[in-house]
Amino acid sequence: MCRFTLYLGPPVRLSSLLIDPAHSLIRQSTNSHEREEPLNGDGFGVGWYAPEFSGEPAVFRSITPAWNNRNLHNLSRVVASSCVLAHVRAATQWSGVNEANCHPFRYGKYLCMHNGDIGNFRNIRRRLLESVCDEAFSNVFGSTDSEHIFAVIIDELLKNQMSGSMKLAVALDSAIQRVVALVEQYGDKEPSYLNVAVTDGENAVISRYNNDKEHPPESLYYYCGDLYEPGSHGQLSYDEVVVSSEKLTHDSGWQPVPPNHLIILSRGQSPVLVPCGDLHQKRAA
Repeated sequence: MCRFTLYLGPPVRLSSLLIDPAHSLIRQSTNSHEREEPLNGDGFGVGWYAPEFSGEPAVFRSITPAWNNRNLHNLSRVVASSCVLAHVRAATQWSGVNEANCHPFRYGKYLCMHNGDIGNFRNIRRRLLESVCDEAFSNVFGSTDSEHIFAVIIDELLKNQMSGSMKLAVALDSAIQRVVALVEQYGDKEPSYLNVAVTDGENAVISRYNNDKEHPPESLYYYCGDLYEPGSHGQLSYDEVVVSSEKLTHDSGWQPVPPNHLIILSRGQSPVLVPCGDLHQKRAA
């Protein structure tokens, strides 16, 4: 399993999320508190938006561990963005450690990252790829299950006429249900762990999901307010929102995302929590 952090708000330096906090993502790459295996050293990636230069986000990925990549440290000091995705990877046993398998993944204006795995992915991979359109299929460059679920999300986005955060939320919710149905039919009903984040730079949706009856989903928290102003969450400001696999600071404002829920973010608005499956069912009705 991996660890990730997403930020939506006024521009902040990457270092404010990746390096400076007491339990920053780089610290989680060496000492994760909420995984049995504390190391996440099979590569990393950072995606960020610079709308003044391009409508498409930038991505920097590497197979080196985040904790000793000097380029990441130097970049983080001088790059600022209003939407940031960052991920440290713990590769599954059969998925190769290469740059194509590092998150986040990009398609047009969209970025996606994943913590978890698709149940019995080897057995359903071909069926999954057969289920998506050519455009989504052509965006798969690596072998990891994470990029494959992004292909399903892309497929849903391309046939979804909605806009804004609900477009993202319906696409992610429907993609989760499609993947779970494929595993149910062709993957011996093995459980899937799908903490997935997808954004267009102005809106974001993140899932905390699994269908394992014996274990809760992977950890996921959200925080509203300035990470460096203790107690700022009490001011009911939603200008800055962070969603992270683990709490970045010791502030009491961190809240857990409930199991099997989506958290939906729109710039400057309060986060919305929706049970997984609800949006997909309403769309199908």
